[in-house]
Amino acid sequence: MHVPASRVRALNASAVATRGEYVLYWMVAARRGRYNFALEQAAGHARARKLPLLVFEPLRVSYPWASQRLHTFVVQGMAANAVHFARTSAYYFPYLEPQRGAAAGLLAALAARAALIVTDDYPCFFIPRMTAAAARALDVRVEAVDGNGLLPLSLANGKSFYNAYHFRRFVQRHVAHELAQSPREDPLRRLALPRLPGLPQGIEERWPRVTDAQLADVAGTVAKLPVSTKVPAVASLPGGTHEARRVLARFIESRLARYALERDHPDAEAASGISPYLHFGQLGVHEVVAALREPEHWDGVPRGLGALGKSDGKREGFWGLSRAAESFLEELITFRELAFNTASTLPDFDRYETLPAWSRATLAAHALDPREHVFTREQFEHADTHDPLWNAAQTQLVREGRIQNYLRMLWGKQILAFSKSPEGALETMIELNNKYALDGRDPNSYAGMFWILGRYDRPWAPQRPVFGSVRYMTSAATKRKLRLKSYLIRHSENENGYL
Repeated sequence: MHVPASRVRALNASAVATRGEYVLYWMVAARRGRYNFALEQAAGHARARKLPLLVFEPLRVSYPWASQRLHTFVVQGMAANAVHFARTSAYYFPYLEPQRGAAAGLLAALAARAALIVTDDYPCFFIPRMTAAAARALDVRVEAVDGNGLLPLSLANGKSFYNAYHFRRFVQRHVAHELAQSPREDPLRRLALPRLPGLPQGIEERWPRVTDAQLADVAGTVAKLPVSTKVPAVASLPGGTHEARRVLARFIESRLARYALERDHPDAEAASGISPYLHFGQLGVHEVVAALREPEHWDGVPRGLGALGKSDGKREGFWGLSRAAESFLEELITFRELAFNTASTLPDFDRYETLPAWSRATLAAHALDPREHVFTREQFEHADTHDPLWNAAQTQLVREGRIQNYLRMLWGKQILAFSKSPEGALETMIELNNKYALDGRDPNSYAGMFWILGRYDRPWAPQRPVFGSVRYMTSAATKRKLRLKSYLIRHSENENGYL
């Protein structure tokens, strides 16, 4: 097996079925056919046992915040996956649950004929509970494979890192070794596995696979499903691995050089735009890193301070790349993988009570401070506040499923300033982010929301009303700092002040 043992864990004590008819890859997070450790693990098992490989990609309708926006993005990914897997020896089974509860029994029916099951090890949303519950109920071996980042989650050995500096030192000590453990670009290429002629008898009659015609008409297909129509799809941001690679290529070719100096400026549009594709697993971190090799004339290993074996925790100089590339890798690896570390090691990481003691104490001490403005959840959702910049950020979130990077921080800080309590502010952030953001429900987006309230940060002076010693941000200061003219025009309110 090429997949490092550090990325694989057994979810149950069941044995491999000696009479299994195929290896089942239950694709729930890494929804792609390239740079995918879990797919590679499943293919390795299939090759070793001379069995077919069945790739099962389901989508339920009953997950939290289910909507046409999220469903459309995933189904567009299924369409791209169907094209990819049609060129391989694997059998691809995309399944859309037509109504709540209709998928019950499907995994068990597929598992009954499987030699073993491989799935994705993802530490957030409902996925950990779902895969653990399934593994307990099945009498065949279930392996979960971690393809979340450059560093396997197990490398931390259960340790939670509470700031970027200490985690950066951890990354710097280990990343060169882990870069050498990259997944194969296309694990099924030239892999001649036995062909699976079709699904086991009775399965497709009860649980019909998504047809090519349905995948060709994603909008029509999703419109028939019982998911929320109040959060429509974003036409300007389609899903799928083909689109993910297009967005990545655009970033490398036309935005990367400006990233370090201009990514905070909304008018510059220098951000990568890849976070939704990373969240839904339509793009992997290893592929993103590989895309930097040619423009940076890079062999894929640290050649700056990293080449000297230093792990001093400094932001710059470790990689020996351009300033722009180093700035991008800081976001992609240090901050993103710090978020995944928190999600995988800190119980109830998504609850207010897990904030640092100092931030909870200072927010509690200022909980009764008078607020100049207080808004309801509905007013926040409809961008109905007194602050044009905050309204523009919320408008972008609702319309486009994203907020420009810097303004996402301001968006959260102002929700804290405009809410009756810090606990209520967190609830509002989680609800709006997870409902509308295409990259919501993700360790990285939770990390951003909890940073608003002090996680990964330190106390700041002076003490301020409402914030206490939590880092303070205002729209007025942001307007002075950033170029915003075009952004405000694009995302201004309509004539009634509502979306």
